[in-house]
Amino acid sequence: MCWVRSENKRQCIEFSHLSVKDSLKDLFIPRLKIILMMYTRNNLNCAQPLLQHNNSLNVNFNTQKKTVWLIHGYRPMGSTPSWLSNFVRILLNKEDMNVIVVDWNHGATTFIYNRAVKNTRKVAETLTEYIQNLLTHGASLENFHFIGMSLGAHISGFVGKIFHGRLGRITGLDPAGPKFSGKPSNSRLDYTDAKFVDVIHSDAKGLGIQEPLGHVDFYPNGGKKQPGCPKSIFSGIEYIKCDHQRAIHLFMATLETNCIFVSFPCRSYKDYRSLCVDCGSFKQNSCPRLGYEAELWKVGLKEKMEGWPLRTVVFLDTSSTNPFCTYYFVLSIVALGETMNDGYISFRLLNQLGTVENPRLYEKSKPFYKLQEVNILAQFFTDVVNISSIGLTYFQTSNTPCLTCNYRIQSLMLKSLTYPERPPLCRYNFVLKEGKEVFLKPHACTAKNI
Repeated sequence: MCWVRSENKRQCIEFSHLSVKDSLKDLFIPRLKIILMMYTRNNLNCAQPLLQHNNSLNVNFNTQKKTVWLIHGYRPMGSTPSWLSNFVRILLNKEDMNVIVVDWNHGATTFIYNRAVKNTRKVAETLTEYIQNLLTHGASLENFHFIGMSLGAHISGFVGKIFHGRLGRITGLDPAGPKFSGKPSNSRLDYTDAKFVDVIHSDAKGLGIQEPLGHVDFYPNGGKKQPGCPKSIFSGIEYIKCDHQRAIHLFMATLETNCIFVSFPCRSYKDYRSLCVDCGSFKQNSCPRLGYEAELWKVGLKEKMEGWPLRTVVFLDTSSTNPFCTYYFVLSIVALGETMNDGYISFRLLNQLGTVENPRLYEKSKPFYKLQEVNILAQFFTDVVNISSIGLTYFQTSNTPCLTCNYRIQSLMLKSLTYPERPPLCRYNFVLKEGKEVFLKPHACTAKNI
């Protein structure tokens, strides 16, 4: 018996294994090297070269399918991005596509940040040559989705500029701020670089950039400090990178889970927290969604929804732990009396299992004028699907509480903003007493109240 070694077996490409020593070497001998690692469902666990030695296209690359380009950022320690392999896996699990990891670790691994910044232009120019080759094989710029982290976001933008904004989509994951903040549009990622540009800001004024760059810019938790990240410098490297990398993990959560990060167009985070939640009367998909599903909102761009600008800044809050899901409800109340103009309503939900879910309420004090609708925004960390009752409590904020007063409510309506397709729940004509919680069983709303 003799064993024959197959010459057709492809060798897997690995991400460049570098270290701090390579950053030290770069101080004296700068080096830029770019490797394209191609993944498809046919080679999910084995990266292959995009092009063969004779410049022919890899047989696994399908020019008719979407192609996602993943581009990392600055890597002074030279290590492989911890999120990279999982990102590739969940992308291919989500959709049958081509995924190309742009490994420019030789060029990003340096102690001289300015050198890495200058290399971003060079990386973009090299990628352009590869893309031109793909176009000759029948690929389409419309099918290209660039996802860039930090410096990788600006590399994506530079590629988009070379192709005059004809790329299908660019997603910037906390685009780098240092050396890019305050720069003109031709020196950083810009909304003109692709047909649709969405940006997640998670460390604005830190390692990330604060100013909006895309068609839609998401600012989770205000875009600066993320819940669950260390607050002390004594936490080590996590203190530096946690907020910055949260953008990646939020985007990945939208691929890996059923989380829907509904976001609200507002002028500021302060306005958002003051109940700025108008998304076209809460119609389905009218609120921008952070992450992979942000493209659903692209249709709104084409239709130019009335009153909405071409570019939009949106805000949302998340939980502190992976997958960071939260669930928004808005409670709309119409009061009959005029004696509720100096108080606020607190509410919580009871599901069919008898579990009480307490929300985080925004802007507690709201004036309840006669027959004027008042909206109360609430954030839950658990999705309450089967609501058996709504617990309401009215609190008077004046110095003279009235324990015997009756506060008449004409109508109550509860809507899910996270899942706007769910029918709203209503309750009509009831009375509240100050400081006393009342549990009300909601019913389907009548047509005139929806």
